[in-house]
Amino acid sequence: MDGYFASGLHHRLRARVRHFAESRVRPLIPAMEAARSVHHELSRLIARQGWLGATISKEYGGLGVGHLGKTIIIEELSRVSGAMGAMVQASQLGAAKIVHFGSDEQKKTWLPAIAAGACLPTIAVTEPESGGHVLGMTATAVRDGDDYLLNGRKVFVGNSHVGDLHGVVARTGPGSKGLTAFLVESWRPGFRVGDQQPTMGLHGFGFGELFFDNCRVPASNRLGEEGDGLAVAYSSSVLYGRANLTAVSLGIHRAILEETTRFCEERHRYGRPLHALPSVKLKLGQIQSRLMTARLAAYHAVHLLDQGIPCDAELMNAKLVNVESALDSARNAMEIHAAAGLFTDRPIERFLRDAHHLFAPAGTSDIQLLRLAEVALGTAKGEWSEQLADVLRMEPAL
Repeated sequence: MDGYFASGLHHRLRARVRHFAESRVRPLIPAMEAARSVHHELSRLIARQGWLGATISKEYGGLGVGHLGKTIIIEELSRVSGAMGAMVQASQLGAAKIVHFGSDEQKKTWLPAIAAGACLPTIAVTEPESGGHVLGMTATAVRDGDDYLLNGRKVFVGNSHVGDLHGVVARTGPGSKGLTAFLVESWRPGFRVGDQQPTMGLHGFGFGELFFDNCRVPASNRLGEEGDGLAVAYSSSVLYGRANLTAVSLGIHRAILEETTRFCEERHRYGRPLHALPSVKLKLGQIQSRLMTARLAAYHAVHLLDQGIPCDAELMNAKLVNVESALDSARNAMEIHAAAGLFTDRPIERFLRDAHHLFAPAGTSDIQLLRLAEVALGTAKGEWSEQLADVLRMEPAL
């Protein structure tokens, strides 16, 4: 299951990330589960491996391994810890906005730092009253000489508590052309991070609240022009968010299969391994089938993205298939484990909790289905992957 569109470069990258995840991340999982809070040191350690720069070109110190390489990195981390896979995927979103919309000066300033792991970026779009309705946001940015004054609140911000540079979309005017994006450093007066709240899963990862109270940001920190905020938000969600969450789902799904087959080999009933029972074997077959289909959907979508081929529909479908399949397989795994799956000495219940966190971000399954229906009806409104094809096209060297 390692050959979909992968090259020797990808195989070596996978081996490196897997070794790191097994040796440096897995031993810390019990502590992260017990603390149920952000693991600052591990987040920084992972960032220093250079993996946040997967889609940053070598010109700026990045790996330049494209979206397939990024998928492998997130998948392998998520196979061990969904929380750390989520940490990397959230930072990738933060990097994307600078890659696609940053000025030359912004790219020179921030991309090398992100690639080196010295800066953890975020993207902050969602608000408590508007949710996924981006145009419903009320946070404002008002021009004041050479600066902007930001006021408002953002929620569900991945890496909120470890982020150094926040990509914030705020309202500068009415309608769809009234949104603008800014880079806001975490040290700026008027900016603060809300208290961390306990969550169902992804313990070790933080997605919290950001507050802006007359936070003064220089106009040079604006991403693109006034009115580009909607493009920043949508393109980041469609091209990076869906692909990244697909990769986290894929890693968790793999872990579900591996742990469940191990359990079925260790446990015996009626003098034979548990997997000898037809009902159990059927469930294992379902998990295997779902994983193969989900992985092919994921890798095909990001392969198209790396080639600069329009693939918004494939990215939507990959997110839909991977999230729903991981949830279905987690439930099957819990059924196979029965009461044994309810205890924390085995990770199955953690996989089930973590998988639920991937349903809402970058669009719920209903949103993906509605957008796919528009594709079927021929009413889809253009493709972000086509508009940004020249920037997205990456061909990693072997």
